[in-house]
Amino acid sequence: MNAHWDLTRLYPDDKAYENDLEKLKKEISLLPQYKGKLAEDDKLSEYFDLQIELELLVNRLYAYAASKADLNRKDVDNVSRESELVLLLRQLESSSSFFEPEILALGKDHMDSYFQRNKDYDQFDFQIRKLFDRESHVLTDDKERLLSDFAAFHDVGDNLYSTLSVGDYRPKKAHLSDGREVEVTTANWTTLIAEEKKAEDRKSIFEALYLYYDEHKNTYAEIYSFLLQSQLAEMKARGYSSILEEHLDKNKIPTSVFLNLIEVAHEGAKPLQKYYELRRRSLHLEKHRSYDRFLSLTESKKKVTYEESKEMFFHSIEKFPKDFQDKARKVTMDGMVDVYPQEGKTTGAYSRGGGGLEPMILLNFQGTLEDVFTLAHESGHSIHTLYSDENQPLMKQNYTIFVAEIASTFNEHNLLDDLLEREELTRDDRISLLQKAIDEICGTFYRQTLFAEFEYLASKKAERGEAISYQVLNDIMAKLYKEYYGIDITEEVYKPLVWCYIPHLYGTPFYVYQYATSFSASLELYSRVKKKEDHAFEDYFSLLSQGGSDYPIYEVQKAGVDLTTKEPFVAVVRRMEELVDRLEKELDSKND
Repeated sequence: MNAHWDLTRLYPDDKAYENDLEKLKKEISLLPQYKGKLAEDDKLSEYFDLQIELELLVNRLYAYAASKADLNRKDVDNVSRESELVLLLRQLESSSSFFEPEILALGKDHMDSYFQRNKDYDQFDFQIRKLFDRESHVLTDDKERLLSDFAAFHDVGDNLYSTLSVGDYRPKKAHLSDGREVEVTTANWTTLIAEEKKAEDRKSIFEALYLYYDEHKNTYAEIYSFLLQSQLAEMKARGYSSILEEHLDKNKIPTSVFLNLIEVAHEGAKPLQKYYELRRRSLHLEKHRSYDRFLSLTESKKKVTYEESKEMFFHSIEKFPKDFQDKARKVTMDGMVDVYPQEGKTTGAYSRGGGGLEPMILLNFQGTLEDVFTLAHESGHSIHTLYSDENQPLMKQNYTIFVAEIASTFNEHNLLDDLLEREELTRDDRISLLQKAIDEICGTFYRQTLFAEFEYLASKKAERGEAISYQVLNDIMAKLYKEYYGIDITEEVYKPLVWCYIPHLYGTPFYVYQYATSFSASLELYSRVKKKEDHAFEDYFSLLSQGGSDYPIYEVQKAGVDLTTKEPFVAVVRRMEELVDRLEKELDSKND
């Protein structure tokens, strides 16, 4: 088995990459010659042809540079290659900044007429529609160029965060009560905690990880404040009423969707708090610390190999259409997945690809049951990409984050049910899987909504001109953990610094709430498939096939889920209540 990416699928070597990089530079230099000429059909068509070439070229270059960097963030050459490309992409953005103001000046009627005359270019029609929908926030050519130049500063902040958190990161050691000394990293700390029986040892492991964030808390706060100021400046320049509105308006997401989610999560926090109290009693803890969430409620220590995890995933989708199964096997072929953690490798997991490229999956596989779910999750993203690429032209393939997590969590719902149904279960088996289902809701719905509200509250402070310090951010986080989980994280010394630990807060602001909205949508779609409702699978596949051909809120509505209402979010809370009540009965019967 090849457990590493085969990056020769992208470029045979660095020299081939450099050749394409030079090609990109030349193509960027061609863009200014179209300025002032887009009213001519032939020139606009040439410009669109160049956009297609750039899309394919940039996708391949970025996949190669970013993937090599993610495999070893300590390798200066890899990281420099990625940084050089990011700067060049900013130059691309700046060189094409005339496009939107010029198209707006031509008017919607002119562009509608163009697409009628030039149907070969209708893959750009949704891009143009989106442009006219946010016309009031698009600036003049010179101001757009200025903003695109300053936009590079957001990348600077994100890169600083990545350098501090990965490139300069040095693992620390925890000294345990039996004399052992273990090295704690962002890749292994949750596994280490789950294996320790003593509260003092779990505390030592947690503090060994978070001590690094405490040592650099002022730097992290300055980076986060810098990014907030960057967002605030663009919000003001474009005439939005809030940072939240600007982020959501790009995909025409009503702010009510975000605020409804927060409201429902707040109002529905009781089953979350009940679950933590059940855990405390079952685990015989004096207090349930936030890091105790990794403790299993049973003695099960099931370990799986990567090959076994693939077979468990494939088994779970045996009743799905053959085409879906074929795609699942394709995205997990040798060379398409980088499986195991290694020094310098970026943490977490993701799927990257599309736009002319086969999707690739990054994992940090540790051999736990959780890793099986991670494989199913990331495979969902890759399968989504394949359906999108098959059914949409290039410029409509790139689906948004808002719908991205639907396919991934759909696979997780299905895997869970398959594991529950495929064999006769012991009480411990039922408890373990119930814990898994509940933890998924905790992590994807409640926890991500908590982080989204953290972003929202911090952004409101920035909008009011209030100073942002590590203590301000700590206080926000402590308040939210009390309201959601009912626990006081200030007793854990370093836990309020969890905002230092979440890369999405720095790299992709107002991203994480979409985990919760996608989870809500996928739960409803999966429930229909599970109940074998008419056309349930067809509706689901239609969503995967839409790619980025419409606003995501409408794509989800076409599949039968209306996220502009509270009902999908309330349904998740009801599901949480049901599972916690069932777990309580299982735990009570175990104690009889």
